[in-house]
Parts: sequence; structure tokens; C-alpha cells
Amino acid sequence: MIKTVVVGAAGRMGRRLTANIAASQTLELYGAVEYAESPFIGTDAGELAGVGKLGVAVTSDLDAALTGADAVIDFATGGVLECVKSAARQGCAAVIGTTALPPEVRAEFAKLAANGARIVAAYNMSVGINLLIKLVHDAASTLGCNYDAEIVEMHHNQKKDAPSGTAVRLAEEICAVRGWDYDKDVRHGREGMVGARSDREIGMHSLRGGDVVGDHTVIFAVNGERIELSHKASSRDTFAKGALRAVEFLAAAKPGLYDMQDVLGLK
Repeated sequence: MIKTVVVGAAGRMGRRLTANIAASQTLELYGAVEYAESPFIGTDAGELAGVGKLGVAVTSDLDAALTGADAVIDFATGGVLECVKSAARQGCAAVIGTTALPPEVRAEFAKLAANGARIVAAYNMSVGINLLIKLVHDAASTLGCNYDAEIVEMHHNQKKDAPSGTAVRLAEEICAVRGWDYDKDVRHGREGMVGARSDREIGMHSLRGGDVVGDHTVIFAVNGERIELSHKASSRDTFAKGALRAVEFLAAAKPGLYDMQDVLGLK
């Protein structure tokens, strides 16, 4: 069994990770971590996740939780780089599902991987989303630049960042195929007399409301036809199950920085 630690164990995603690990035939919950002031410190992680006692108490001591662990999963919004550095020091693989990580953090991941760390970092752990990224790449390659590209994403009303990391990743894929630049060629929303759409832009639109887990649609449109590629997540389990697959992948992987395209063999 792969001894796995969950960071952010009391959060919505952390609880689903714990529940899925408890049901896994290849992973076991080895540790559960929360911030020092969390009211859940000392609580059994299994009880928090609604799956009964697992004998793993939530702690704020990350280094202690990782001692002897095989892998750590972190979807938290803070302290991600510290988590990966701690994991690297202890020879523990790291699966990072945090979105909106700045480029300098990902650059640090690459340095750690070059020195022997095993890391999977992805905007979105969903198997379906990563297939969508591949399909968008193929569509952009086949259709060419004559098709207008628009991206629409919707998430729950508590999501802090916009656009979503996944939407950014989808736009980056189109830019890569077309030889465009994300910072210059992605247009975030439209208002007022903006004039006709230019030939070189990708529209990006973010919707927020209710408890939507995550919807992403990429539209390619030209005179006479429109192609829409969509993915809709109705449960956080889709991300949890993808993270577990990433842990299993890293158990046999060489040191390196990977993403879910590597995990799923889509490259």
C-alpha cells in the first residue's frame, strides 16, 4: 500500500481525498495536515470525511506527517512550495492540484525535480478535463486559425480566482498550437462598444454561482459552423480519483516534474 498524506484534510477537497483513499485498494491514509489554528487539529481524518475512524489524527506538523510517507497530495491554496520542499527532503512524492500557482513556484518545482524530486503538478486532476485538453489541442491543430476560439468556465460562488486555472490551461493549449501569446492574445470579457472581434484573440469568460463544481466549454466558430467541446464536473470525486492515479503513477516514476497528461499517457 502507498502511504499517503493529505494536506488540507479538513477542507471540502481534503475530505473527498480522504474518503477515496479509504476506499482505495492501493493507497492508505498515512497522515492528515491542516493549518495550526484549525479547529480540527486532533480530529480523526476519517470521521471528518464521513467514513468512520481511520486512526489518523489531523496535525499541523507537516514534517512529522511526511516522515515515512510515500506520497503527499496537496490541493491547498497556501504553503504549497513549502510542502513540496518538505516532501523532497524526505524522498516523498508530491501531487499538487492547487490552481493559480505563479510561474516562479512552478520554476521551483522544476529545480526540485532536477535534484531528484518526483512531482505531479496540474491545474486540474480530472481525467475527463485532461482528455478535453488533448481534444482541444487536436481541434485547434485541425481547424487552424480561421476558427474563432472562445472559452467559458463556471464555478461555485466561493471560488477566489478567475479565470480558473483549467481555463487558462485550455487557452494556453490553443496559443501553443497557433503560435500566439496568452498575455497578448487572450481577451477577458467584453463590454461596451468594443468593435468587431479581431482575427487574433481568444475570448475568456468566467461565470460564478451556486455550488457548481466546474464547467468548461471551448468553442471554435467560423461562418457556417460551430464546434463545442465541454466538460462538466458534478462531484469533487473526479479530482480526487485523478489525484490517486497520479500517486500511483509516481510510485513507479523516475524523478521529474510531470502533469496529468503524463499520468494518463496523453502526450
